[in-house]
Amino acid sequence: MTDDHPALRALIDTMATLRGEGGCPWDAEQTHESLVPYLLEEVFELVEAIETGNRADLREELGDVLYQLLFHADIAASEPGTPFDIDDVAAGVDYKMRHRHPHVFAGGDASSVEDVIARWEENKTEEKKHRSSVLEGIPERLSALARASSTLKRSAGVVDFSSSHETPVFSSEAELGDYLLALVHTARHAGLDPETALRGATRRLEEAVHHAEAAGSGLAPGDTGA
Repeated sequence: MTDDHPALRALIDTMATLRGEGGCPWDAEQTHESLVPYLLEEVFELVEAIETGNRADLREELGDVLYQLLFHADIAASEPGTPFDIDDVAAGVDYKMRHRHPHVFAGGDASSVEDVIARWEENKTEEKKHRSSVLEGIPERLSALARASSTLKRSAGVVDFSSSHETPVFSSEAELGDYLLALVHTARHAGLDPETALRGATRRLEEAVHHAEAAGSGLAPGDTGA
């Protein structure tokens, strides 16, 4: 790493000092697994800062998430087997971004946002062609709503999902939010858990996708994830 970002280098050195000999015992004993709750908390705090539009909080929470990433990279650098450091992480994502933007880095052709999205999906599909399902890689720990959204997006080219229930058309996220809140309210009064209900519905959709894939000749074109 060059000196173009001295503060970033200083933070990396701070992390190494804290986890090194004579550093902080708590930092030194942390693992990828033990840090998961802190990473989740910092990410949600960053989302909140973005949504509230507080610039000071945004800067602070970006720093906290960055610190978590450096923490995990420092742990990975000291692990046996196949260690890697933050430069390896950066190199990997830099390669991926350059490969997915040939219209910028490789003289490709993309004159509109639609063209960019199409090329992006084509490149992702090529990179992920080893996957056995379009649903592979969706994290199990996502919230029910986030998992449902990802599953619907990924399965669009495999199954034709259409709701059997009549639903209103929303003109804003505020209207949609009010409707979702009303659904949760109704579920609670009926003694039902909306989180469990949505996870069950999503699992049924996932089963339909897997059956469709098994009956076909491979992955259908679609979003294959990051």
